Amino acid sequence: MQLNPGERSVLAYFPSSSSARKAAQELKEMGYDTVQVDRISRYGAANNDETDDPVGGGAGTVSGLTLFSSDVSPDGGAGEGILRASDPSASGYGDVNYGVAGGKAFLVTVATSEGNADEATGIMEKHGGRI
Repeated sequence: MQLNPGERSVLAYFPSSSSARKAAQELKEMGYDTVQVDRISRYGAANNDETDDPVGGGAGTVSGLTLFSSDVSPDGGAGEGILRASDPSASGYGDVNYGVAGGKAFLVTVATSEGNADEATGIMEKHGGRI
């Protein structure tokens, strides 16, 4: 995302995709044109919504649902997926607060003018975003 002169970005982390999407929708309804929702991963893994769909039952890997990673590694090897599956955030064992981006794996970014930044921040905080 490239900002124009006089614009600034406001970023907020969310604990769920639904709360992130609600905040993004409200921002768009309020007239913000540049709003983006992303998932964050500590692994340089590709996001694969088709593979990592818990509702549709499409998870192809043990780590797919928890780490938002594709079931196919870029080099075609399976070793990467095995290591991801052993991560505490996939296995359920380990540090209680262990996870992605402070436990908030969804990022909403909005580009706005300096004068509207407080309003955008308020909308995102209202939906559970952490600035």
